[in-house]
Amino acid sequence: MSTTPRATPESVARRLPTAGVPAAPPATAPDGPAAGGAPLREEFGRLPDGTPVERWTLERGGLRVAVLSLGGIVQSLDVPDRAGRRANVSLGFDRLAPYADAPYFGALIGRYGNRVAGGRFTLEGREHRLPLNDGGNSLHGGGDGFDRQVWRVAPAGPAALTLRHTSPAGHAGYPGTLEVRVDYSLTDEGEFRIDYLATTDAPTVVNLTSHIYFNLAGEGSGDIQDHRLSVAAGRYTPVGDTLIPTGELAPVDGTPFDFRKEKAVGDDLRAGHPQLLRAQGYDHNLVLDKGTTAGPERVASLHDPASGRRMTVSTTEPGVQFYSGNFLDGTLVGTSGRAYRQGDGLCLETQAFPDSPNQPHFPSTVLRPGETYRSTTVHAFSAH
Repeated sequence: MSTTPRATPESVARRLPTAGVPAAPPATAPDGPAAGGAPLREEFGRLPDGTPVERWTLERGGLRVAVLSLGGIVQSLDVPDRAGRRANVSLGFDRLAPYADAPYFGALIGRYGNRVAGGRFTLEGREHRLPLNDGGNSLHGGGDGFDRQVWRVAPAGPAALTLRHTSPAGHAGYPGTLEVRVDYSLTDEGEFRIDYLATTDAPTVVNLTSHIYFNLAGEGSGDIQDHRLSVAAGRYTPVGDTLIPTGELAPVDGTPFDFRKEKAVGDDLRAGHPQLLRAQGYDHNLVLDKGTTAGPERVASLHDPASGRRMTVSTTEPGVQFYSGNFLDGTLVGTSGRAYRQGDGLCLETQAFPDSPNQPHFPSTVLRPGETYRSTTVHAFSAH
């Protein structure tokens, strides 16, 4: 019999009383390379309405990351292998135009990451309807989510950026004006850290995450079936025909969803399990054993034996959506000039559970005035 995961108390760090979000420092245009110093800003392109999109580059601890003001997209993430050779381990594009046809690549996701059943939820007795962009469901904010917005970006010290976005009340059907701040930073220890913070002026639901497609062998190098993955999750949330959780918290024992011991992603990918067939691969929320925590705790490890690169993931969140790139269909050409096909990248989206607004026994995603949503995920890289 499944049990309910540890609920998030209102006093935990992700929802604390606040006097408001501090104002952003004025944006500047640093000169020179970003190697360990100030972020470098340049124009990456313009949207059809003429809005400029900036690219900001950070470098520190052997890592180099390029971030777009459009959607907070991680356009590239360069990581050294065991011989010290850097490669971009994040799927993406060298021009702005392809991002219009490739939603979520490397982007910040909100207001609600993952799926909301039927594009509707009830909060404090009032039903809210969201755009349907995934069959009969709303996915990742409903087609005009945070990945489609141009964020305000400013440097926040050496190898760090602060991104801000104001989501008006009623946008995409969500109640309350949401003020969102996301900090990207690199450390000397080879870590890429993402800190999320949000406040609201009316009760709403919030679930923010990052949708980076990882391939530790380097984007465009082929599929990730030989990557070895471990996740500290003894349960997962099975899904129905439209990939909405059924509400069950099922044990991973004896299923392809058991990653408690490191194994190759491809080991069970073709196992014929009904859940894998339903999602055309992995597209499931793994219920982390630790539950929601005030600070990030290590929950996953991804290793590419060929290059020696390893990424460990630490988070405050109670779940991680493991997506094996099932719908990459060869129609998109990445920064390497090579087409992305099924399984050429994977996502580990740290998150609250999908459809939590409609599943009261899942950890709450409700945010109210006077509270602060906080979430942190750290990607730590090494190579051996």
